[in-house]
Amino acid sequence: MGESKEKTRGKSFFKGVNQEFKKIIWPDRTTLARQTAAVVSVSVVMGLIITVVDILVKYGIDLLVK
Repeated sequence: MGESKEKTRGKSFFKGVNQEFKKIIWPDRTTLARQTAAVVSVSVVMGLIITVVDILVKYGIDLLVK
């Protein structure tokens, strides 16, 4: 008896997941490419900024230690 409740609950869960997936608005190829380019470029810029700050801090600490 308990086994059929488990199966019903499992089917109900996956039916709900399927309904939620139908509500998702997927981006078109152009929007996806634009957003991907934005994420990659911001990541590169942030990486460069962190690198420059790291070099400056290292240089400053080396001046203080010597």
